[in-house]
Amino acid sequence: MSAEPISTAVDTHDEGNVQCWCCDISDAPERMVQLGNHPEVHLCLRCAHFVHQRAWEVEDEGTRGAGAFARGRLRNLRAEVMRRGWHQSRLIGGGLRWLGKYLP
Repeated sequence: MSAEPISTAVDTHDEGNVQCWCCDISDAPERMVQLGNHPEVHLCLRCAHFVHQRAWEVEDEGTRGAGAFARGRLRNLRAEVMRRGWHQSRLIGGGLRWLGKYLP
């Protein structure tokens, strides 16, 4: 059973924007992800992507197989790129950040 969420004065901020529960960024409700049966919980797109990636990690912890192994290697590679700061490089940073959107 689902119901339309009811916006209250506490949920909305300036100009009808809502706030992300994770990072406190304010944005339009259409640009936020709502959490299931909790209409009061809004996540910005960046935080929603992070939660999705984290869910994959948790799922893969007890899994064996080529897919889980490859995703683990890609996560390790991403962590190394970020540790070295390559994602902020003027030369290859944009490409790495773009690629990061499409990899686990």
